[in-house]
Amino acid sequence: MNSPTKVDTDCYLSIAAPSQGLYKEKGSKFLAFAYPVEQEEQAQEIIADLKREYFDARHHCYAYRIGHIGDKWRMNDDGEPSSTAGRPIYGQLLSNELSDILVVVVRYFGGIKLGVPGLIRSYKNATADAIANAEIVEKIAGEFFTITFDYLQMNDVMKVLKDMNITPISQDFDLTCKMDVKVRLTQIEQFYESLKNTQICRKT
Repeated sequence: MNSPTKVDTDCYLSIAAPSQGLYKEKGSKFLAFAYPVEQEEQAQEIIADLKREYFDARHHCYAYRIGHIGDKWRMNDDGEPSSTAGRPIYGQLLSNELSDILVVVVRYFGGIKLGVPGLIRSYKNATADAIANAEIVEKIAGEFFTITFDYLQMNDVMKVLKDMNITPISQDFDLTCKMDVKVRLTQIEQFYESLKNTQICRKT
């Protein structure tokens, strides 16, 4: 697993695409599924899909972190003893400094109870395997804005965007021009200052 080095406060690590992991202990099988997600609703949909697909499994435990500082998070033991499943899964997300990620571990019971240490180890190792099989990527946190400006300001606006390495998401050029852009968090103050003669609206 190659992890980019975080150098800016608006940079964080996630995974590029879904990946899987596997861990077996005393007949129990732990299937780990890691997904890149950016919304809690998206995570819940994936969890529901996995529960339908692996309906015959005993447990579907998970944890997720969302946002560039991981401020949206949740963990769930799904019937396992408290803190033996969701917490070790979440712990792997923290130790690998990953966000915008969901990991679901599906357990097939092998007939032998593993005890608290065995469960913690199993969910941790299954998650670690899924992360090890993933491509780690650097993401840049930002906010979306709409810029409105006069056509005569076009060259000035385009120069600012080029200098700040901002690519318009959408644009509409008429007598009054409009652009939607994403600005990285560390550039927002500079963005406002450079385009103070235009109308800027923060998108929600």
